[in-house]
Amino acid sequence: MWKFEHSVTTEAKAETIWGLYSNIDTWKEWDGFVHVELFGDFKEGTKGTLQPKGRDALAYMIVEVKPLRSFSDITHMPAAGISISISFSHDIDSKENGTRVTHTMTITGPNAETLGPQIGGEISQRIPHTAQSLVQLARKIELEAV
Repeated sequence: MWKFEHSVTTEAKAETIWGLYSNIDTWKEWDGFVHVELFGDFKEGTKGTLQPKGRDALAYMIVEVKPLRSFSDITHMPAAGISISISFSHDIDSKENGTRVTHTMTITGPNAETLGPQIGGEISQRIPHTAQSLVQLARKIELEAV
């Protein structure tokens, strides 16, 4: 197993962040690197595709949804000639001083310890930027609503 995790704390409310997570049409605003489609409602078991810029589209599935708290998805990569899976979890934790947002990427399967840094390295470099863009957009939405 190979894992990368990044957290940011924001003044934005969990409800606003959740609204951005659960409406995939907004994903392009805070994650411009990947085009995402979802074939159904934002709930466990719904499948979709994600296509990183310059790469082929990959099938993924939402595996867990806890409204206002977290969601996770998984992408299996057998077409790439490797038997690994990439899981992402997105967690929201309301604190006294704000909201903590954590994005975690986990790569599992044979040779994940070796392949993880190769495959996950490029993705993990974008995660801090993506998380920061998410919380900045959430805060902007809240400030504009005032």
